[in-house]
Amino acid sequence: MPNNLKHFAVHADDVNRARKFYEQAFGWQFTAWGPPGFFLIRTGTDADPGVQGALQGRREVVAGKPTYGFECTLGVADIDETIKAVEASGGKIVMPKFHIPTVGTLIFFEDTEGNVVGAMQYEEGAR
Repeated sequence: MPNNLKHFAVHADDVNRARKFYEQAFGWQFTAWGPPGFFLIRTGTDADPGVQGALQGRREVVAGKPTYGFECTLGVADIDETIKAVEASGGKIVMPKFHIPTVGTLIFFEDTEGNVVGAMQYEEGAR
């Protein structure tokens, strides 16, 4: 599996305000999913679906470092091999493996430039 960008998340201080902005400015569609205040984002059409996204409250994956900008998650074939590769390349695991039922196993790492990125080993059949 190539290590493609598979998911992005928009972090917001006011989820409803952010939702309204992206609906009006870009025509994105939102579907409530999971915990309260969490929405899946559909950015495209059936013919050109784009990358799956989520809208959620702002959080700190790394303590004291709120997430601003878009959080990106890479799809990987083997999460354990990815952890080894990140660490061998000078990165740091900032959130250990976490399993999301019906989705996959997720980590967050910090690259050599301080960017926090997710990596997910998706379960077979997960979107």
